[in-house]
Amino acid sequence: MDDLYRENILEHYKNPANKGKIADSDYSFEDENPLCGDHLHIDLKTDEQGIITEAKFDGHGCAISMASADMLLETLIGKSIEDVKQLGKQHVLDLLGIELSPVRLKCALLSLKVAKAAAYEMEEAQDDLMD
Repeated sequence: MDDLYRENILEHYKNPANKGKIADSDYSFEDENPLCGDHLHIDLKTDEQGIITEAKFDGHGCAISMASADMLLETLIGKSIEDVKQLGKQHVLDLLGIELSPVRLKCALLSLKVAKAAAYEMEEAQDDLMD
């Protein structure tokens, strides 16, 4: 089963559907993982009701961080900004479907940290946003 998830991760890494930028985004944030140098920028576009209609990421990093960003953003479209604020790390871990070392966990959760910081319109991301 892990092989299936690994193939899925590699597919999202090599062919991300949600990579890019949104010029007129409503929510935007970027941050990095200082342990490995992964860098991630996320833009979210919403409608009048606060529902996410478009979600894009840009940046560089390992397969885990880039794939988790693509997978997470895919699940955000159609959700409200309030829904994003309620997401926990288990959501991302379930998307990835593999066991991760503590170092890889930081890589995998960078996208959640950045998306939640954008949703909260923060100037600086906080690690406790990933709970």
